[in-house]
Amino acid sequence: MAFPFKSLVLFVYIFTFLTGLPANLFAFATFVRQIQRRPNPVAVLLLNLTMSDLLLLLFLPFKMAEAAADMNWPLPGFLCALTNYCFYSSIYTSTFLLTAVSVERYLGVAFPVQYKLRRRPAYAMVTSVAVWVLVGAHSGIVFISEVQTPGTNITRANVSRCYEDFTTEQLQVVLPVRLEVFLILFCLPFTVTLFCYVNFVRILLALPNIPRRKKCRAVGLALATLTNFMVCFAPYNISHVVGFVENKSTQWRVYALLLSTLNASLDPVIFYFSSSAVQKALVGSWLVLGKRLHAMAPLCYCLHGGREDQVGNRDKVEGSST
Repeated sequence: MAFPFKSLVLFVYIFTFLTGLPANLFAFATFVRQIQRRPNPVAVLLLNLTMSDLLLLLFLPFKMAEAAADMNWPLPGFLCALTNYCFYSSIYTSTFLLTAVSVERYLGVAFPVQYKLRRRPAYAMVTSVAVWVLVGAHSGIVFISEVQTPGTNITRANVSRCYEDFTTEQLQVVLPVRLEVFLILFCLPFTVTLFCYVNFVRILLALPNIPRRKKCRAVGLALATLTNFMVCFAPYNISHVVGFVENKSTQWRVYALLLSTLNASLDPVIFYFSSSAVQKALVGSWLVLGKRLHAMAPLCYCLHGGREDQVGNRDKVEGSST
């Protein structure tokens, strides 16, 4: 059966790859330089968030191949398991790291003196490692439940449908695990993020001596993060609940996963609002590009003008000869 909206799926995957890869590589280089020069907790968290996005982008070409083949897996079976494991890990690692950034921002304005005394990059590193371990373990549970359940097709050298068709025995394991993932890996971080950013913006807007630009950045950061949760993560996680209630794997999950994939392109917007280092690096890059274009302009003008002069002189010569 032909896979409907294949062009849409391919477009989203290709768009995410072409926009997300250079943006995240740029952010990755910026955060690495910042940590080398002057490490801070936000830079550590955002560096891990960038690594999470790059992990998804690294395996995105495999998902492109799957979509191009009408959702029939055209690659070796082990790549099916590995690709989905990394995809799920990237999605839920991003949710927790975004939550960690929101907690850091909230504590900074709610308890400025106490938090500044205890603020250490090492705490952010420990948090990042804990997030990777927690999410990796949960994704591993999903992987084990689907691979080792009797009747699974992942044990063959090649699979026809990658994590799409399940037996009744598989669904008895997969659906409860997905519901647990919805509660622990989505509802919990989203609730914490919502609480932190609502209070973060409320406290910051009430302070009289905060520059308007900083307040706008705070509002932009909160809106970008909450929009990311609602648009990119909510639909896919809601499919877990719907599937549990209906006792089946919903067919529209693949389209909800498209929105989660777009997260890799939207996270750089959060990097911009969260990190002054990214803003400075971006402005510096534009200035360098502008200077280079400005330096090339006289050369292009001379070349173009020279050609016009040559054409004009040739016309004069031809005119005088006639």
